[in-house]
Amino acid sequence: MARLILASGSPRRAELLRQIGAAFEVQVSETEEQQTGTPRVLTCANARAKAEAVARRFPGRAVLGADTVVALGDQVYGKPGTEAAARAMLRALAGRSHRVTTGLAIVNARGEVFEAYAETEVVFAPLTDAEIAAYVATGEPLDKAGSYAIQGRAAAFIEAVHGSFSSVVGLPLATFVALARKAGVDIYDDHGEGPAGS
Repeated sequence: MARLILASGSPRRAELLRQIGAAFEVQVSETEEQQTGTPRVLTCANARAKAEAVARRFPGRAVLGADTVVALGDQVYGKPGTEAAARAMLRALAGRSHRVTTGLAIVNARGEVFEAYAETEVVFAPLTDAEIAAYVATGEPLDKAGSYAIQGRAAAFIEAVHGSFSSVVGLPLATFVALARKAGVDIYDDHGEGPAGS
């Protein structure tokens, strides 16, 4: 049985864990996400709530929670939910630099909680309204923080990334590995051969 539970239904986070050969299983957390606070406080609080909710269902198991937001100045952008909101977010980000913050929380088998976060600067190219409308019409932005997927079609909009690329996707891998080590969680309990059941 895998030692780590990923408390997220995000296929992007699962793919990142598979990329590094981590052994894990997915159990989606049903917690209500906080919407206010600084990016660091907000993402860490949401990540902790997700991890703790799943840890209560699976005592004695290590659980990873994560949360990602995009911030432009003091404005924090989560998932847009509607096409109109997605277009508005992308118009705000176009031609500017913004920060992506991903908070992580691990509840280890003893119930101890460990938190960390990563911040990355992303520089967007200028975009026309027609380009924004065409991208939103693909449906890709609707469930993404900041209304874009850096690993998807939006890669064409990115001029520069300063920091962890995987954090922008949803899980800063180096930060996660260091946090797991600190929490005493063995993420390679299948000797690095891939996720459990692969």
